[in-house]
Amino acid sequence: MPSDELSFTTGHYDRLWATCQELNIPVSLHVLSGMPYGPSRVVNYNLVPNLSGAVNMKLFYTSDSLLQIIGAGALDRFPNLKFVIVEAEVSWLPYSLAQWDRYLLKSGRHKGTLKLSASEYFERQVYGTFFNDPPVSILSRDWGTDNCMWSNDFPHGNSTWPKSRDVIARDLGHLPQTTRAKLLSENVVKLYDLPALTPLA
Repeated sequence: MPSDELSFTTGHYDRLWATCQELNIPVSLHVLSGMPYGPSRVVNYNLVPNLSGAVNMKLFYTSDSLLQIIGAGALDRFPNLKFVIVEAEVSWLPYSLAQWDRYLLKSGRHKGTLKLSASEYFERQVYGTFFNDPPVSILSRDWGTDNCMWSNDFPHGNSTWPKSRDVIARDLGHLPQTTRAKLLSENVVKLYDLPALTPLA
């Protein structure tokens, strides 16, 4: 975990953010961003400690990193900078953003040092990737179609490969073709300024 002077709440990374914005390079926040190394990262095969590290703590540090970046005003200072949350799935995001909005509104923070709500910053500048996140099948009807991108996490052991098409059909098969196209290709093409992808059958 970064020391306090290297926290995302400081201006330590502003030169990096400025350069990435100038070069139009999105910044990826891996699922382990902000997570400490050492004994707490050792896999424990007892159920509760293992799930705590594999699920709860990863989610905590991912969400905390994003909150630090939003709350410290980085997205105000660099309004064209894009962030991508990688390998952390996305179904937790609507809840977290709604709660951050609620508390920022309650504290009046968004009317002071922040110009927008957390969810507005997300919509403007943050993307999330998902690969095996069944609640997406419900969420993506109304949320995240412009900010979420499917991936398969290959070649990691928890990748959906070689069953990726089955997972896509399970989670996205009921969506309109226009929505599926955004989640499966168009959002990533737009974000990274890639050539248009040839649709697959």
